[in-house]
Amino acid sequence: MSESPPRCAERDLYRDTWVRYLGYANEVGEAFRSMVPAAVVWLSYGVSSSYVLADAIDKGKKAGDVPGPEAGRSTRVAVAVVDTFVWQALASVAIPGFTINRVCAASLYVLGTATRWPLAVRKWTTTALGLLAIPIIIHPIDRSVDFLLDSSLRKLYPSVEKPSSS
Repeated sequence: MSESPPRCAERDLYRDTWVRYLGYANEVGEAFRSMVPAAVVWLSYGVSSSYVLADAIDKGKKAGDVPGPEAGRSTRVAVAVVDTFVWQALASVAIPGFTINRVCAASLYVLGTATRWPLAVRKWTTTALGLLAIPIIIHPIDRSVDFLLDSSLRKLYPSVEKPSSS
């Protein structure tokens, strides 16, 4: 007789569906910075920041729904919200946005000094390089933020279950 398949874990809207890609909006905005008005780039940060806030609230609600003593409930919720918010703000908005911004600025500068390409070609090349860099930077940034939080903020949490933001 074969074993029954393991029960599937609950699907996380903010990690397991297309919604997750909203967190990358600011990186796409930064890649297109040389091609679009600044307001479009700021709007992309608004989309990413909304994703971060929604994920933090969702993780807080889920932490509050975990069975356990009522006395520790508010602490569980606070830890889940703070940990998720800080992790996502760093790993999904601040560090990748800065990184793509600098990749694009550097490539536009280098292309301007090293080539005689028309400005439009340099801008499109810069945008393409910025977009290509996004999948390359994701995992190193995620792991670095995990290390940073494990070495700092997460040491301050009460010894309850360690949050899993990433």
